[in-house]
Amino acid sequence: MADVNLVKLAVDAHKGKIAGNYSKDDSMEVLRNALIEMNGGSTKLDYKRMRNGDCNEMFAIVEEILQKTIVEGIQDDNFFAQFVDYRNIALGDERDFYIPDNSIFVVADTAEGTQAVRRQRLNAGTSTSVGTSLKTIKIYEELNRILAGRVDFNDMIDKVGESFKRKIAVDIYNGFVGAFSALPSPFTVNGAFAEQSMLDLIEHVEAATGQSAMIVGTRNALRKVTSAVVSENAKETYNELGYYGSFNGTPMMKIKQAHTPGTYNFMITDTDLFVVPAGIKPVKFVTEGDSLIIPGNPLNNADLTQDYLYGDRYGLAVLLSVLFGIYRTA
Repeated sequence: MADVNLVKLAVDAHKGKIAGNYSKDDSMEVLRNALIEMNGGSTKLDYKRMRNGDCNEMFAIVEEILQKTIVEGIQDDNFFAQFVDYRNIALGDERDFYIPDNSIFVVADTAEGTQAVRRQRLNAGTSTSVGTSLKTIKIYEELNRILAGRVDFNDMIDKVGESFKRKIAVDIYNGFVGAFSALPSPFTVNGAFAEQSMLDLIEHVEAATGQSAMIVGTRNALRKVTSAVVSENAKETYNELGYYGSFNGTPMMKIKQAHTPGTYNFMITDTDLFVVPAGIKPVKFVTEGDSLIIPGNPLNNADLTQDYLYGDRYGLAVLLSVLFGIYRTA
């Protein structure tokens, strides 16, 4: 069982917070000394100690810290908070999400004194299971360098954590965008941006869902949203954000752009504007079980370096119980 106070100290320091009576640098030194103590007072990773399980407590601390910083870092993103329904479950628990039926009843004109009205069934919603799979990354030597004081613990968290966060963001964005591929024609607009076309699309989404809508896209996409009448406040917002904060009373929200992993190509198109009902979270994201670190065997590496594998189980699905809209600008 990882020391919760030590985990909190590391997570707070990683976020740049002052942890208790410590400065950030003090916190890193306290953490490093604690890891050294767990490592038998040594600044070196020893194969025999790992083989005998003497380093389990130290690796448990690292597992907990990485898991917390990765998940909390994702949840801090405004897109995640707005559109992702997050669930953390124990290994083997139910991964089902219930989607309520969105149909409405038809109200019929009925003659006085008759009950001959067509019956309409109260449809049940659907329950969908979100599958998970193990995602892993293998690194080497970093923990050894941390113990020796040659590298900051945050460097390892940043490298491993950021890699996982980017992968998760790619999966979420791809799932979200892919869900717009089969919308009815009134909910898809193509061509150069036109104010009336966007107004009509917003009206369709709000009429179909009964919810207020919002416009979502990258900053470059949102810059294409213009209006014939622009207030002074809107101009100031444009100067601050790079796009108008709202369009005829409909709020706008920026999606952070990202690179496709391994390239410098933008992952999210700058030509798509999404019109979505506020308060609906179509992306169902599940993390399952605890993260894990599996130490490698230095004798299996030609250069005798120590490596270890970090892994998390997660999965996602995009479940649309209501209609969204998309405006594909030229």
